[in-house]
This record gives sequence, structure tokens and C-alpha cells, in this order.
Amino acid sequence: MRRTPDMALVPQDKRASIAVDLGAESCRVSLLRWVGGRPTILLVHRFANAPREVDGGLRWNLGMIEVGLDHGLRECAAIAHEGVRSIAVDGWAVDYVRVDAEGIAIADPFCYRDERTIKAERSLHRKISPERLRELTGVQLLRINTLYQLYADTLQGLPEGSQWLNLPEYVLSRWGGARVSERTNATHTQMVELKSRQWCREIFRAAHLDLACAPKLVPPGTEVGRVSGALAELPAFRDTVLIAPACHDTASAIAGIPATGDDWAYISSGTWSLVGTLLEQPRNGKAAAEENFTNLGAVGGRVCFHKNVNGMWLIRQCVDRWAADGQAWTVPELVAAAEKVLKPQGLLDVDDPELLLAGRMPQRINAQRIRKGFEVLVESAENAPEFASLIFHSLAARYAKVLDRVGFHSGKQLKRLFVVGGASQNDFLNRLTQEATGLEVFRGAAESSTVGNFAVQLAVLEGRRDTATGAHAEQVSRWAGLLVEALDEAARN
Repeated sequence: MRRTPDMALVPQDKRASIAVDLGAESCRVSLLRWVGGRPTILLVHRFANAPREVDGGLRWNLGMIEVGLDHGLRECAAIAHEGVRSIAVDGWAVDYVRVDAEGIAIADPFCYRDERTIKAERSLHRKISPERLRELTGVQLLRINTLYQLYADTLQGLPEGSQWLNLPEYVLSRWGGARVSERTNATHTQMVELKSRQWCREIFRAAHLDLACAPKLVPPGTEVGRVSGALAELPAFRDTVLIAPACHDTASAIAGIPATGDDWAYISSGTWSLVGTLLEQPRNGKAAAEENFTNLGAVGGRVCFHKNVNGMWLIRQCVDRWAADGQAWTVPELVAAAEKVLKPQGLLDVDDPELLLAGRMPQRINAQRIRKGFEVLVESAENAPEFASLIFHSLAARYAKVLDRVGFHSGKQLKRLFVVGGASQNDFLNRLTQEATGLEVFRGAAESSTVGNFAVQLAVLEGRRDTATGAHAEQVSRWAGLLVEALDEAARN
């Protein structure tokens, strides 16, 4: 059952909190305030984010991100006259910032979609086998993982000896926090040993990486410092704690699901679709490894056992292509139009590596259809609903196959499916998913990462924190239940 929100939950300190959610398409700064003893969440600032080609590489515009986040924090300070008690940052995993001895960024970070990791992956596997990497880490083998990116740095002769920080932790350090690697985020580097939950020396040696450049590992819910520098001059930030929540946005999104029981699975649905369930212990047997399921860190020392499936990236890339041709489609318009076309003949392999690359998505889709012997689709913007229908039906079919295997590996009798993230608002895809899986589908919070981020902050500030596993999962779930109910109430009104 879904958890009944605890209306008695009211923090002792009623100053505001801020949750920063870094997204590959947009970054968001949200403010949590307490009005009449009830929580209210306000999205204060959102700005677009996208990588760009720089000197032959696909990189993030770090300066633009920093300016946008600082602006968001100043906007929050102007609103929260009661002061800001805490700030926490979550974001997409795997990408990182190289910093100098003072913690200043050396260069714009590479985007995980940069193709340099194709060569790095092949080269590294000659030094340590994929099977051994999987055995050591329990992590899904993806060339986007931090390990392959760091090794690509080595192959490119980039400066050695510089520390690296994943993006959420870098942002916290820039505002005054210690340089750390929060464990849910660290597991996605593919460099954390599954058993010890520490950096794996064998992997560092094989990749010729300096372990001294790796940040200190900390659990979710760790207080890493207080706001300092120019922001600390603002009255709202004079005693503001910086918290590393579940810095991996997926772990935060799952923490934002206030569900009880052991019969539910999740899809964190956005650019990627993360399809899986929560476990107390990892599953890293032969079958799970062969099917490339991952065991990533979750709140409370638990495990996000899931598989990466391509997601709304497919639609976004198509929309961008058609916009470049002069016809703009919004995603809601495409969803509505896709419902009106006939079910497509022949489904996509949505996880085809070619469909993970940027650019020319309609052509990439048709190239796969040709290989599979299906009729090609007209690639003009007028035929966008046909492409959208094909993508949504294909995603639902893929979700069903993956969830069947989730049930098998976990031993759970799955009955419910919680869909969170931006794409949770796609009722057409949700309906197709319910039909394909046979599970009862619940639409969770679109900004579930923000909910989970706030829930971890409150659990730590208002409760206790285990030194090994961090924020207590039960307390996080209680706060998440209250916040989700407040969002639902606000939507109804």
C-alpha cells in the first residue's frame, strides 16, 4: 500500500530548505517552506541545460550552470525571509568536474554522451575484463560510466593528479562543502566494490587511476559543511547547512516514493527510464550479470536494482530534429496526437546503441527499421505522431520485458508500479505500460527527485543518521509521504 502521510510531522526549526536538481535537459531550484505547519514546495528557478560541442568534444557549460544555480539561490533567499536551514543537491550521475588544489574547476566537464568512451571502453576491457568489473562492482556495464570517462582522460593525456568530483558534489563544494563522493552517486562510477562499499583498488590499478584523486565516500544525508563565500553574506544563508542527499537523482527519485510493502517496482522516467525495484541486498548472480542489471546505492543502505532503458531522449531528439526543420512540436501535443494513430507495425529496439547517440534520430530509427525488415516512416514533421506512437509502444513493451526479469531476479510478486519523473505525466505511455505489464500503475511526483532530496534533508535534520548508511529509510519515507500529499493537495486546488 501507499504510505498514509503523517500529518503530525512538523519540523522544530521552520526555516526553509532548498533542493537543487541537476537535469540533463533542465536544472531546477526548489524551495520548501512551512506555512501554517504544512509544507509547500515552490519551483523558484528552472533553466535549460544541454551539452555543446567544444573543441571536438561534447561538454556541459559549467559556467552557465553555476550562474543559473546561484541566481536560483538568491531568488530563494529573497522569498524565504525566515532564513534557509539547509541546501542539498542531486543530479544525473557519471559526469564529473576536474578541480585544482583550491577546488576550482579546471575545464568544462565532458558529457557522458561524448563518443570518446567508445574507444576507452574497448581499451580498458583489455586490461580488466567486463566479467571481472561486473563481479567486483555489481554495476551495469555502460560506456557512459565514470570509469570509462576517467580512462578516456588518461588515453587523451589530460592532466594527471587533479581531483575529480561528480557534479552534485562539486556544486556543494563550490558553496562551501567538503569535497566528497556521496555513495549512491559513487556506485554509478563503476569503481566502488560491491562487498566493501569502498573504492576498488583493483579497478583503479587496472585503469591507471590515482586513488588519491578520488573523493572521500560518504552516505546519503551527510552534512558536508555550511554555506560560505558571497552567498553567506545574504541574511538567509548565514547559518545554512549543506547536505549531500542521495546525490544520484534516481536514488533521490526512488526515495520520493512513499510506498510500503514488498510488491512494488518503479520506473524513474525521464531522459532515461530506470526500471527496477528496491532490495535489501544486491543481486549479482550469473543471470543478473548476463542481463546487465545494476546494483546501485539507495537510501538507508539499500539497493536500487534496475536496468537502464532508453527513455524520452528518443522523443526529445526527434522534436529537436523537426524544430531544426522549422516545425515545432511540444511533447504534450505529440502524446495527444500519438493516441489517435494506429498501433505501429514492428517495434523498436529502444536500447540499440545507435539510438543513444545525439542527432538525426528519425533517420536512426528508420535505419533500424530497415535492418529489421520493417517499412520506413516518412521523416517529416507532419508524420511526428507516427514516430511518437512507435516510440511509446516500444518503450512500454521494453518495460514489460524488463519488469518480468526484475520479478524473477528479486523473487518478488510484483503487483504495483510507481512511475516518477517528468515522463510520469505521459498518461498514454502509462496506459500502454499498464496494459503491457499487467501491473497497477501509479503516477508519482513529476519532481520526485526533489521530493526525495527534501525528504532526506528533513530526515537528517529532524531525526538521526546512521554513520554507515546515512539517513534512515523509514524516516525518509515518512517525510516523502507528507510532501507528496502536499503536492497532490496543491494540484487539486
